[in-house]
Amino acid sequence: MSAVPPGRLPRVLQVLPALGAGGVERTAVDVAAGLVAAGVETFVASEGGRLVHDVERAGARHITLPLATKNPFRMRSNVRRLREVIRAEGIELLHARSRAPAWSARAAARAEGLPFVTTYAGTYNENFAGKRYYNGIMAAGDAVIANSHFIAAHVLERYPEARGRLVTIPRGIDIHSFDPARVSQERVIAIARAWRMPDGLPVVLMPGRLTRWKGHSFLVDALAALGRQDIVCFIVGDDQGRNKYRAELEEKIRHLGLGGVVRIVGHCRDMAAAYMLADVVVAPSLEPEAFGRIPVEAQAMGKPVVATDHGGFRETVLPGETALLVPPGDVAALATAIGDALALDLTTRQAIAVRGREHVEATWTVEHMVASTLDVYRGLMAGR
Repeated sequence: MSAVPPGRLPRVLQVLPALGAGGVERTAVDVAAGLVAAGVETFVASEGGRLVHDVERAGARHITLPLATKNPFRMRSNVRRLREVIRAEGIELLHARSRAPAWSARAAARAEGLPFVTTYAGTYNENFAGKRYYNGIMAAGDAVIANSHFIAAHVLERYPEARGRLVTIPRGIDIHSFDPARVSQERVIAIARAWRMPDGLPVVLMPGRLTRWKGHSFLVDALAALGRQDIVCFIVGDDQGRNKYRAELEEKIRHLGLGGVVRIVGHCRDMAAAYMLADVVVAPSLEPEAFGRIPVEAQAMGKPVVATDHGGFRETVLPGETALLVPPGDVAALATAIGDALALDLTTRQAIAVRGREHVEATWTVEHMVASTLDVYRGLMAGR
């Protein structure tokens, strides 16, 4: 392989299990688009998913590999597959965004003499022997990117040897897509019709894939405690095959007499328009979010936020200005906060909208995230 001029952006291969609708996946797409915009051919490898189209639309190439597997023999086979891709495409740096593919990617990078970058994007449970070792691959990069200060502290607590290689790059959102001024009335009407939204009722919006720790059940309990039937709550997100959990939620909604209040509407491809319908956006995660893009998107769209007081949420909102924070699992506190947010007058809402937008534009943008990530790539290439 030919030498790389110092500081030049390399041809990067990002690896992750699949390209679904999560924050990790969206970040991979954003970074790929940034590399393409800088004139560098770039690649993303995964088992596929709905965001493959976004990768290709950005001008990057998607390579389909069985990277979601945790089978040790298949992971070893993935080392060979990745080495073949490296050689065929002239890859100069590997960037892993999830644990299982990271093990294969590091082995391939070492075998080919390439820099290896990881993004540590979660707290990762340690619920059985050896799990900390398994998770440790995400702290083993030549550069380790933490997507929030909360995660950076978490990494250093468990893997202090990563200190000299750790950099914090907050995840960003596309503030051009999440901009109230760019969302047409037709788009908002289309979402309202698709969800059969009743006229004139205040709207509570909870975006987030259907998984237990996101706090859907906590929110349903809080709405029951609030005791209002003159509102509507939309739970927006893919169940990703968790049919049992969705059925459990639906049964709870019926049992608590909230059938006319809470609606589970599934995946939404136009979240900017969905936010426009909301009077308050709720992020009630029971476990700390590594970053948590929902409050950031909501603030960019000028909406008041109610979120749980832990993890990345503490970094991304302005308590008392753009958001109310409540203890995780505290049903009464969440009910009170939702009620207070729904009661905000127009002047206060307008002030929140302005402040929230300013706050996001200052820090939490895709442009900042991508530029910082590309600087990491340049630094590694310059140091070779």
